[in-house]
Amino acid sequence: MLTKAPVVLAVAVAAAVAADGPVTFTDVTAKAGIQFKHNAGKAGRKWLPETMGSGCAFFDADGDGWLDILLINSKDWKPRGRKSVHALYRNNRDGTFTDVTAGSGLDVEDYGVGVAIADFDNDGREDVYITAMGPDRLFRNEGGFKFRNVTKQAGIDNPAFAASAAWVDYDKDGLADLFVGNYVEWSPEKDLWCSLDGATKSYCTPESYRGVASKLYRNLGGGRFADAGKQAGIADPTSKSLGVAVLDFDVDGWPDLFIANDTQPNKLYRNNRDGTFTEEGVGAGVAFSESGVARGAMGVDAADYDRSGRPHLVVGNFSNQMLGLYYNEGNSLFVDEAPRSNVGRDSLLSLAFGTFFFDYDLDGYLDIFVANGHIEEEIGNVQPKVTYAQPPLLFRNAGKGQFREVARQMGPDFMRPVVARGAAYGDFDRDGDLDILVSTNAGPPHLYRNDGGNRNNWLTVRLVGTKSNRSGLGASVTAHSASGKQTQVVRSGSSYCSQSQLALTFGLGSDRNVTALEIVWPSGVRQRLTNVKANQHITVTEGDAGLQQASR
Repeated sequence: MLTKAPVVLAVAVAAAVAADGPVTFTDVTAKAGIQFKHNAGKAGRKWLPETMGSGCAFFDADGDGWLDILLINSKDWKPRGRKSVHALYRNNRDGTFTDVTAGSGLDVEDYGVGVAIADFDNDGREDVYITAMGPDRLFRNEGGFKFRNVTKQAGIDNPAFAASAAWVDYDKDGLADLFVGNYVEWSPEKDLWCSLDGATKSYCTPESYRGVASKLYRNLGGGRFADAGKQAGIADPTSKSLGVAVLDFDVDGWPDLFIANDTQPNKLYRNNRDGTFTEEGVGAGVAFSESGVARGAMGVDAADYDRSGRPHLVVGNFSNQMLGLYYNEGNSLFVDEAPRSNVGRDSLLSLAFGTFFFDYDLDGYLDIFVANGHIEEEIGNVQPKVTYAQPPLLFRNAGKGQFREVARQMGPDFMRPVVARGAAYGDFDRDGDLDILVSTNAGPPHLYRNDGGNRNNWLTVRLVGTKSNRSGLGASVTAHSASGKQTQVVRSGSSYCSQSQLALTFGLGSDRNVTALEIVWPSGVRQRLTNVKANQHITVTEGDAGLQQASR
């Protein structure tokens, strides 16, 4: 179905384009008013969950068009006179944020790990799912920075050790379903003694623990979910899932799932279009490294970085294992390009968690960001070349499938070593270029403002589904401009335990307009816009006719 005149709400044209000069990332955390420190509950016991948290999110909590921030917290294992809650920050629209956690409903104590965000009840407000060292919680957005815990009423019961999650309308019924990646069987009673040096206790690797089946909650409507994991074929008890990416790897219009497993083979689930999935990771070439070894995979993302029309994969792995950069050949086969490229060589000593594709310089080609940090404070004693705190990696897409590591060119703030975990991207200051939010383990977050990326032109597209799910999950958007075409898909999940903005940002380089913008919704509705000016945020509503303008 092709609608003749889709609605477009044009908002917030960038006030100015940055002056000529290099792109830098400036740490504006303190200036922005963000004061938070993650509590991992560390008390000398070296318990496995202490190394894993936590995630972070960019999302529009109040629907004003400006990205707010959610930081996930853990807690003490035993009460020590302090309360550790998640942190919700309202965007003040002037580069600063206000802590609005108190009374929000998110001010609860969890041993939180990750977060995924989408509008599960199609009411126009973005809802929050927080994974934890059991149990997880689902919060319904009531408006006005108020959230209500509806986990029990929704029928969600996941007491396991959960990590990343993703909202995905896998059956295309117009309702956002939920995938939850569960990690390993662990409890204080089952904690094992491991050692780096044979004398003192260290954190165990997941080989020491059994895996746990992940969950797939089907949205039944009316605020209710049903656990469909076994029926769908994704409840593999051998998995040790840390990351999840939603992608349509065979380009058939149905969302598939890639699961990053820690020391177990990665999984690639093909959507059978009947509510079930078939696992094809080994045959597709994404289950193992090039040498046939299951790596310690954490973060993951999927995107079309070479404009081939097919999504490729980047997977963050343990130190001494390098990133995986799986190129989608288009015949249900992927080839890991990292060992033969700078991506592999430059990431070998890093331990990668948050990992994603984004276009930081808006030249029209997706780059790769990697947040790094080891799990063991004393790792340098046994591996002198590996550090606990680590700087990030930023691979600039040079075209033709080539990447160049440029993090050192992004300024001293960016290169400061941290013990990173979650990472998300979003345009929090609405100047067109994409900023970065990084969470750390037992430390503060870092908000890196992109300065100079908007020297190039851009277009940000937010989708509102009507027949399809309200968040537009699974919708494919292709932007045609003078320099060619590029395709992105609206998706939740990806990175590590974190949520990036749902709106799609297209870098346009020197192109001053998008000659055609084509949208394919999960419902099958197709929309086409022509001659869309660059350097603006637009909202497209599925199936509506007419053109409307909205003020900033």
